[in-house]
Amino acid sequence: MTEVEWLACEEPERILNFLRGSAFRNSLPERKSRLFGLVCCNRVRQLLIDPRTRRALDVLEQYTEGQVASEDLRDAYDDAFRAANEIEETEGTRGAAQAAFAVAEACYEKEIADAYSGRVRFVVFFDEARDEAPAQVALIRDIFGNPFAPVAFDPAWRTDTAVAVARQMYDSREFGAMPILADALQDAGCDDEQVLAHCRDASQVHVRGCWVCDLVLGKE
Repeated sequence: MTEVEWLACEEPERILNFLRGSAFRNSLPERKSRLFGLVCCNRVRQLLIDPRTRRALDVLEQYTEGQVASEDLRDAYDDAFRAANEIEETEGTRGAAQAAFAVAEACYEKEIADAYSGRVRFVVFFDEARDEAPAQVALIRDIFGNPFAPVAFDPAWRTDTAVAVARQMYDSREFGAMPILADALQDAGCDDEQVLAHCRDASQVHVRGCWVCDLVLGKE
């Protein structure tokens, strides 16, 4: 895949396969992969009719943030998988069952992000008759960035103001201050057009794991 193809591609599986096979040497970073799974599944949270599946998502987030142990994540997977199997046996809950399976897979898989993202797209199409692929592509680009244009982040850009803005957005899960982050970075001497454009693009979605926020916060 060339950079032109990367920028034009609207197929989540193709992008994820490229990331896994080329950009990250056959392995997606676990934290970013799990954050992608988390946000994909949260987009169908209204279909998580069993409280075990919603709890599993909460545990997945806590695990990703280093707040619970791997044993807790395995228990969450077991609960979500059992819930999915039970829901699947109930007539008229096909979408809910697939959403529950997506949660279980997100808890289980470290890097096979196309597994649960594919289930989520199926759920959305089945339940709402719309294409989820464009939304997932936008999320991938926000979380993983452009592998053809890695940014050499200057530690001098990591000022108290920039870190405070990024931290507030990360903790609140509200990213409306991205243009303010761009201003703070620019004030610190950042002249990287890719960084500034990502922050100021009004059409760009931002979530936990946003590659610019991660660079500012020193997260991998």
